[in-house]
Amino acid sequence: MTSSGEKKLQLYSYHRSSCSFRVRIALNLKGFDYEYKPVNLLKGEQKTPEFLKVNPIGYVPALVDGDLVIADSFAIIMYLEEKYPQHPLLPRDLAKKAINYQAANIVSASIQPLQNLDVLKYIEEKVGPEAKMPWAQKHIGKGFAALEKLLQNHAGKYATGDDLFLADLFLAPQIHGAIIRFNLDMTPYPLLGRLHEAYMQVPAIKDALPENQPDYPST
Repeated sequence: MTSSGEKKLQLYSYHRSSCSFRVRIALNLKGFDYEYKPVNLLKGEQKTPEFLKVNPIGYVPALVDGDLVIADSFAIIMYLEEKYPQHPLLPRDLAKKAINYQAANIVSASIQPLQNLDVLKYIEEKVGPEAKMPWAQKHIGKGFAALEKLLQNHAGKYATGDDLFLADLFLAPQIHGAIIRFNLDMTPYPLLGRLHEAYMQVPAIKDALPENQPDYPST
């Protein structure tokens, strides 16, 4: 599917970026055949004049829909939700919707910013490379503990029931990165561990995994 039968949506993305991962899941769930525009964060391509014209703050993801450019994963997902209603990403129930917003915000505001590339580089420069992993694990663990409590009375097969919603789009990449990139022990977080297993069976999530992106290193 393409947007409005016109040009494909374009997604500026980096394979390992959890923020880009969220949007890739949303696009897959909504059935979009989009154009992948790789931005290599390790090479600093997000700081080039060309990319800064797309997103002046120099972060991925950014979405191009016709003449409109949207940056920030939350803004992109909410835009997609309102413009393209197929496969709703928010429940109709107001209370359940609020839980989805809360879970997504714990990930996007209280976990991911504290373990992103710029922060970890700063920790490495100011403290030392050995401090990066404990720092990331501490802040991910704090957020995961909160998510375990938040979702314990709401989870079904997925975070807030038996359908994939906004919370899952944020949780799936964060849990995957915690396990694969930051070697986090998931034993204290059994609910999130169970959700991770469920997510890895969903085609829209599996297709959005870092290793399935065109910019994933071949060696």
